[in-house]
Amino acid sequence: MARHVRDIMTGHPATVEPQTSVAEVARIMRDEDLGAVLVTDGDRLCGVVTDRDIVVRAVSWGGDPERITVAGACSDELVTVGPDEGLAQAVELMREYSVRRIPVVDHGQPVGIVSLGDLAMERDPESALGDIGAARPDA
Repeated sequence: MARHVRDIMTGHPATVEPQTSVAEVARIMRDEDLGAVLVTDGDRLCGVVTDRDIVVRAVSWGGDPERITVAGACSDELVTVGPDEGLAQAVELMREYSVRRIPVVDHGQPVGIVSLGDLAMERDPESALGDIGAARPDA
């Protein structure tokens, strides 16, 4: 049974720069089957953008998604976890901050992302959330 975040995280997360258009991020999410992309300025993590962020913070306001940058759509108040942290710490942070995904950072560098689905599949793969997390979404 996994005990550390590194054991269940998705490594090598997709990253984009803050000036990337939300349309481009949406294409990355579609092509790579992702629900979240990390926003970096050089090597520094500066935000997380989810599919919901794109809809609620960008598309719903109108405007051209090719011109709207991810800087205005991403969450910039970050909760992060280290790869050597215990899974209980990741669960506690998700509860405390009501988030479903947490970037994994090692020495200031983003190295992965851990999701509620990852934790559910590890802790109780037979649960409804574990089943949903394991299923591939329809394209």
